[in-house]
Amino acid sequence: MIGSINHIAIAVPDIRAAMAQWQARTGAEISNIQTLPEHGVYVAFIRAENGKVELLEPIDDSSPIAKFLEKNPDGGMHHICFDVADLIASRDRLIAEGGRVLGGGEPRIGAHGKPVIFIHPKDLTGTLIELQQA
Repeated sequence: MIGSINHIAIAVPDIRAAMAQWQARTGAEISNIQTLPEHGVYVAFIRAENGKVELLEPIDDSSPIAKFLEKNPDGGMHHICFDVADLIASRDRLIAEGGRVLGGGEPRIGAHGKPVIFIHPKDLTGTLIELQQA
């Protein structure tokens, strides 16, 4: 069902400060900031040889990332994203096995311009999982 890890997402209170910290301390190549109002976040990607790290800052207090930062004010790992060959088949299998897809179950377009869904953390060992159409 799952393919390679696409990215690991880290929620941050200040994306520009986080980008500067990663760049200064690791020399990493970092994308420009994107605004994703449908997800309530600003995002930037740190490139690595075998995937990406996604930095997430809430656009406003209604963002799910704002709620995460209330509990984790310094930020922290938010989710892991896997590529899948067939997002709809993966979703349907997950639901058939008793899993829950957040947000009504219909895919939305993610930061890479591809459809994504999120699996409830309680259904996969306490970690929020994003599945992205490969």
